[in-house]
Amino acid sequence: MKRAILLRFVVILLLALAVSGAFSYYFIGRNMLAHDKSAMLNTIRAVDYALDYGRDLQEQVEKLHAAAMDENSRITVIASDGTVAADSEIDRPDVMENHLEREEVQEAFAKGTGSDTRSSESVGESMLYVAARSAGGDYVVRMAVPYTNLIDYMLTIFPVLLLGTGIAFAVSVILAVRFSDTITTPLNEICEEMEKVRGDQPDFSFKKYRYQELNVISETTMKMAAEIRAHMDQLEKEKKIRQEFFSNASHELKTPITSVRGYAELLDQGFVQDEATKKDFYARIRKEMDNMTNLINDILMISRLEAKEAEVTFSNVRIGPLLTEVFESMEPIAADAQVMLHKECSPVAIEASAKQMRELVMNLVSNGIKYNHPGGNVWVEAWQEKGSLYIRVKDDGCGIGRQEQGRIFERFYRVDKGRSKKIGGTGLGLSIVKHIVEYYSGSIQLESEPGKGSCFTVELPLRKRIPAE
Repeated sequence: MKRAILLRFVVILLLALAVSGAFSYYFIGRNMLAHDKSAMLNTIRAVDYALDYGRDLQEQVEKLHAAAMDENSRITVIASDGTVAADSEIDRPDVMENHLEREEVQEAFAKGTGSDTRSSESVGESMLYVAARSAGGDYVVRMAVPYTNLIDYMLTIFPVLLLGTGIAFAVSVILAVRFSDTITTPLNEICEEMEKVRGDQPDFSFKKYRYQELNVISETTMKMAAEIRAHMDQLEKEKKIRQEFFSNASHELKTPITSVRGYAELLDQGFVQDEATKKDFYARIRKEMDNMTNLINDILMISRLEAKEAEVTFSNVRIGPLLTEVFESMEPIAADAQVMLHKECSPVAIEASAKQMRELVMNLVSNGIKYNHPGGNVWVEAWQEKGSLYIRVKDDGCGIGRQEQGRIFERFYRVDKGRSKKIGGTGLGLSIVKHIVEYYSGSIQLESEPGKGSCFTVELPLRKRIPAE
């Protein structure tokens, strides 16, 4: 990567230097040409000042040229009619052709000064001509020097500009190397840190870099690592829960299956002859079969709720009649346990599955009865508030310890395992409640204290808001 950055930087730098150099050569060359024209005009004015136009101009021009001028320069004096009065390169200027049509001469007579570049017919080479009208105005003094084109000036300054360009290039490359190091070094450090992700518990340690974009990479990596770690922890937790679930399900099914097999073998082998005992055995087999059926149904319900595959028929469920129906079903169980049921419900309805709402309330009320004491109470309240349905199920039973409150929604988890076995149930009631609440994007809160009872508060959106799969 560093090599690629340097290569691209060098290419861009060379292109920039080439373009800037070309413009520099051109404009500096033009400036030098303008400077030379200005110098030539100064020389022309000095010659004009030195000439005595009443005497022999040819003799004067030759002497001035020999005494003060470069041999490559040329001085010409042209009369107003275009005839050549004197020329430093020609002994007999009177035989020269008329110069009135020369561009620089016309400009000088018209504007005071003029210039042109062309090949001289007299000397046979390309010349730069600069002319100025004399102080008296009757003559034009012209000076000429050899001139090919603007490249002459560019070639003059080329070595200096080449040296400057070379120094700029060298300095720029050094700066580019340092700049690329400020990018590639942090990236390499970030890559080295990211190699830790192959470990079980990566612990990243990133520096604070001068470029915010690099800090964004490191911060994003930290976030991703935290998310991966949390996801892995969640997968591990789910794996553990799944293993416990299969173990508990196997254990829960094993007991009734063993009982059914035992009773069936006794009946099949003819060890039981008494009709009353046979009926008792048949009743026990049916009870165990019912327990297994209930357990399997509960497991299937939880699985469908988790996979969002439950076949749900939504309707406008009125909570008041629903509570009345649940109380009618639970009255016999409550009477046996000597527990009083109380309900208070404002007129409220929710868009949901009547079957799931019944299952939710029935499991909470059932738990309030089972984990209570003779003479105890279960209160159920339902009301509407800020677009949500609230259902509160409260009892004054045995309560739940704080250390166990975090696990009561786990499948097959029982606070008092001995008592739970005696009062029956699959151990999946609260887990089903939790999954139904989550299915409707709701929440459930528990307040409990040992010996003072428990209070479950469910909040559900009144309108269907099922999370996307």
